[in-house]
Amino acid sequence: MHTRIPALAAAFALLTTAAMAQDKASQKFITKAIEGNFAEVQMGQLAQQNGQSQEVKAFGQTLVTDHGAANTKAQQAAQSIGVTSPTGPNAKQKADYDKMAKLNGAAFDKEFAKHMVVDHKKDVAEYQKEAKKQDAAGQYAQSTLPTLQKHLQSSQTLQKQLTASR
Repeated sequence: MHTRIPALAAAFALLTTAAMAQDKASQKFITKAIEGNFAEVQMGQLAQQNGQSQEVKAFGQTLVTDHGAANTKAQQAAQSIGVTSPTGPNAKQKADYDKMAKLNGAAFDKEFAKHMVVDHKKDVAEYQKEAKKQDAAGQYAQSTLPTLQKHLQSSQTLQKQLTASR
């Protein structure tokens, strides 16, 4: 009987360590998701200001609306798993914004569409991975994934239209 206790303790420690590692991964994901949502809202606002085509301006409005709503859900998920929400985009996202802010008109449209395709491809992959988890971050990823996939399709269509119209 006593030989089982160390084995059970070891199994429990292993499970606890695995759960803590998953928690850390979920916390990192939700932090990145919130930063990403802030960045997408800002890029959407910039698209409405600096974009030339009506399609770019309309997509910018979609980003503001959808990522603003997603951020509310992400912040709730963060709170439920004990993460302090970031208050804005990360340094790389700010640098991307600053670079895009120097452009306008057709040059902006082209770079914006390209950036959105790359960004949403990466996001979809990260969210698909996270959506397999059963915690609050996973549930958030699962509920947001269809919107990100729609954004990816829209940005790819936009990029094709802008390339064809040159």
